[in-house]
Amino acid sequence: MTAARATVRTLADQEFTLGDGRLDLWLMRSPHPATAHLLDRSELDAAERRRADSFVRPADGLLYATVHVALRRLLGRYLHTAPEDVRFTREPCPGCGERHGRPALDRSPLPLHFSLSHSSAVALIGVATAPLGVDVERLPRAETIEVCTGALHPEEQAELACHQHEFERAEGFGRIWTRKEAYLKGIGTGLSRSPAQDYLGAHTARHPAGWTVFDVPCTTTHAAAAAVRGAGPLTAGVRWLDEGWLHAAPVPALAG
Repeated sequence: MTAARATVRTLADQEFTLGDGRLDLWLMRSPHPATAHLLDRSELDAAERRRADSFVRPADGLLYATVHVALRRLLGRYLHTAPEDVRFTREPCPGCGERHGRPALDRSPLPLHFSLSHSSAVALIGVATAPLGVDVERLPRAETIEVCTGALHPEEQAELACHQHEFERAEGFGRIWTRKEAYLKGIGTGLSRSPAQDYLGAHTARHPAGWTVFDVPCTTTHAAAAAVRGAGPLTAGVRWLDEGWLHAAPVPALAG
């Protein structure tokens, strides 16, 4: 694996024109409930609106709506089309061949791939010209780590056992788990493939062949990772989307 080189780009750059070896990563936070009414949901389709309204916790529905509005607006910029005209489909499942594999663009004029993830008020979207997966997760509690560690690759379990302090163990687990989920999303299986089958621990040279997998700078409460098919070199740009970009009259902007 070749390590990704992360850069900070300004909005004056051509960040909506992708080339080979480039990955764009977009982070965002769920809007504050007091400003939730400003989120422009008009570009979502009927199924997305129903899904957003189906969550038991309003905060979860708001985060879902936020990330899907952002996804449509970002892809609309890359495709030079209106966000509401972006159409989605599913790729064939690697296991059974049915169309419930990776989410994809339907009849896209460009070789564009995307992945999204959201967890506890933080979301991550990745866009590239190669198949990819991204994942973001809130750092787990000790009891969650205790239950889930047994599902990891044996050598990943051994690495976690070396962490003596609770926070270090939570960070270590978060890094391994997000790398693993990003990779499994990228190959299209998700967690139907055993988490113990692939090693995504600290020794990057032993990660699955043909993929570049790396941690994404996020927040102190979350871990994030991305996986892109190809051995690199890879240039990854990470940006925070400003909440105002998702309002009715978007102007692209970066948060601090």
